[in-house]
Amino acid sequence: MAPNIGRSTDCLDKSTTGDDDELVVMLRDGFPGERLHVLPRPLVGEALKQPLTERLLVTDAGYFPHAEHHGRRRPQGARELIVILVSDGVGWIETPKGRVTVSTGQVVLLPPGTPHSYGADSASPWSIWWFHATGADAGAHLDSLQERLRDEYVLNADAATVAPLFEAVVAALSVDETRASLLAASGAAWHVLAVLGTVAAPSRGTSTHSAIESICEYLRQHLEQPTKVPALARRAQLSASHFRVVFRRTTGVSVVEYVRRLRMARARFLLEATDLSIAEVAASVGYDDPFYFSRQFRTVVGLPPSQFREHSRRSETGARNST
Repeated sequence: MAPNIGRSTDCLDKSTTGDDDELVVMLRDGFPGERLHVLPRPLVGEALKQPLTERLLVTDAGYFPHAEHHGRRRPQGARELIVILVSDGVGWIETPKGRVTVSTGQVVLLPPGTPHSYGADSASPWSIWWFHATGADAGAHLDSLQERLRDEYVLNADAATVAPLFEAVVAALSVDETRASLLAASGAAWHVLAVLGTVAAPSRGTSTHSAIESICEYLRQHLEQPTKVPALARRAQLSASHFRVVFRRTTGVSVVEYVRRLRMARARFLLEATDLSIAEVAASVGYDDPFYFSRQFRTVVGLPPSQFREHSRRSETGARNST
C-alpha cells in the first residue's frame, strides 16, 4: 500500500461542483486506505521506446476508497486515456458535452486531450479504481469501444466482475518499476479494456443492449436453425431496420455474419472431434446443402472441410508422436 502522501488540491467553482460555496477545495489524493503509484516521466519516455510497452503502458494507477472531497480539473485534458471504475458510491464528470452523474458499476473512459472535471458526490462519496494508459493499443481499444460509448464517456458494468481486474492493474504497477512489473500492469490493463469491450453496456439504451445480448445467446443455442431477421427483431421487440443497426453496433458484424462465424466455429470442432460426414456436419450447423456449406467453410477457414479435417488430425498425430 502506498504511503499517505501530502494532499494535492484543485479548486473548483460552485457551478462545477454544485455546492453552495463560491470556491470548493477538492482533494486529488491522500485518502485513508488509498493505493497510488505514478511512474516518473523519464521512465514513461523510456518504456514507450521498448517493445510491448510501446503498445500499451500504464503510467498511473490507484484506488481511492470513500474519497470524500475528491476531485480533479484538467482544462486541457490528460496526455493518456483515463479509465475509472466506480466500485461504490456516487460521483460526477463534466466534459464539453455536459455533466453526468456516475454511480456503482459505471466506468468512465476519458480520451487523451479531453477537457474534463470529475469528483465525488458530497453525500455519498465514490470509491474508485482507476488507471491512465497510453500507446497505440490504448487508442485501438478506445476506438473499438466507441460503438458502446456512442460518443459518451460512460459504460455500465458489473463492479464485482471488473473490480478485480482493475485491482490487478494497481497491484502490478505497485510492485516496483522494473520492466517485468510494467509489462504485468500493461497486460492487466489490456485485459480490462478487452473485457469492457465484451461485458460493458452503454450508459444509455441499456435495455436495447440487453435485448441484443439475449438474441446473441439465443443464436448460440439455436445455430442450426434458419436465420430470419424479422423473427429475431420481434423477439428483441424492435423493428427489423432498427434491429439490424443495433445488432451491428453491438457485435460489430451483421446478423448473417455473426451466425456464419458461430456455425463455422462449431463445424471446426465437429470436424476435429467426431467422425461425422461432411454432410452430417453441415446439417448439424444449419446447412441443408453440403456443397454450399463447404464453400462457406472455405471462405471463413481457408480450407475445404475435408482438408481441414485431414490437416488437423495429421497435426494431432504428429504432436502425439513427439511426446
